[in-house]
Amino acid sequence: MSQLTVRQLGRSPLQVPPLTFGGNVFGWTIDQATSFSLLDALVEKGLWFIDTADVYSRWAAGNQGGESETIIGNWLKRSGKREQIVLATKVGMEMGPGKSGLAAKYIRQSVEDSLRRLQTDYIDLYQAHRDDQDTPLAETLTTFDALVKEGKVRAIGASNYSAERLAQALQVSAEHNLARYETLQPEYNLYDRQGFESGLQQLAVEQGLGVINYYSLASGFLSGKYRTPQDASKSKRGDGVVQKYLNPRGLKILAALDQIADGRGVSQTQVALAWQIAQPGITAPIVSATSLQQLDELVKAASLKLNIAEINQLTEASR
Repeated sequence: MSQLTVRQLGRSPLQVPPLTFGGNVFGWTIDQATSFSLLDALVEKGLWFIDTADVYSRWAAGNQGGESETIIGNWLKRSGKREQIVLATKVGMEMGPGKSGLAAKYIRQSVEDSLRRLQTDYIDLYQAHRDDQDTPLAETLTTFDALVKEGKVRAIGASNYSAERLAQALQVSAEHNLARYETLQPEYNLYDRQGFESGLQQLAVEQGLGVINYYSLASGFLSGKYRTPQDASKSKRGDGVVQKYLNPRGLKILAALDQIADGRGVSQTQVALAWQIAQPGITAPIVSATSLQQLDELVKAASLKLNIAEINQLTEASR
């Protein structure tokens, strides 16, 4: 098994590699057989922190949610590798009429559904997929705390929370002696910096939270794949990527990535991820792959160390 440097996930007992594998692709853009080969390779290559959600991939035609968890569960049953991975999933997004949010009863129902699909008796990191302002924070956190005490969940985390609400949640946990959110899952990459850096980053550093950010390659833009409007045809999401990122600032970021990648003899993807891994508060950016070749790229990114000048160059280019 390949060995990458591990990082502590918040103040939890969990340790993880410097990249998180995003399991949204399982049962969506790749089938079960391909998913199995990728999961085997993830363990072998040292990227054994896998993040999914109950809702993955409800948005795809013919799916109803739970597809990713089901494939992971089938792989766990076949491979017997449960103890070799750190497994994260989420609750809260809509799974059908009346099936969403963070009320106690719904969390209880959802965790059992996830455990059944995953074919395991515990989840390493169970996350609130988004804030639910209709449910008191104390109700949500009391329920999560009970799941930790019961051994069904090892640690809890928050996704898509504002700095203000996350701070309130941490305060509720402290005041009531409840399990606290140990992780945060925000959008963050070289282009999309404002949301995380305007308050969440400082809170994460001060509170010792682990940050596992999503959209770490800006939907593929930071790989250098999209450089002209014509490149929109390269993928289903190409139109949206070109519309959002192909502008003077985006091109400036690509130019800096190109310069460093060429100088190092590595790819733009590796440089973009290495910049994130080096940022204060960031523990393990989430990134996906749909082939073994792409997976090798991620392994290289996880071990690439940028120097201060390179980090500053990218930071300046993305202002």
